[in-house]
Amino acid sequence: MTKQTPTILGVLTEPARPTGWKANRHKVLLVLGLLVGYWIGTHVHGTVPQQQPPRPASTAPAATAPDPHRTPAGLGVTP
Repeated sequence: MTKQTPTILGVLTEPARPTGWKANRHKVLLVLGLLVGYWIGTHVHGTVPQQQPPRPASTAPAATAPDPHRTPAGLGVTP
């Protein structure tokens, strides 16, 4: 049995260095996508603005009927 010699199909060479665009296109497209997303988020006026519920004029409790124990007459003081 004789051994067959391997057939040479080609010579491997080191690939050429990538150009600036091929090396950095993912970064450029990322920044472009972020800028377009920001622009869409801040400049699209197709939505209806949310209305704020009316705020109360005062947060103090409403006046009630006077308490007979807290009036000057109830404290023993005559007006």
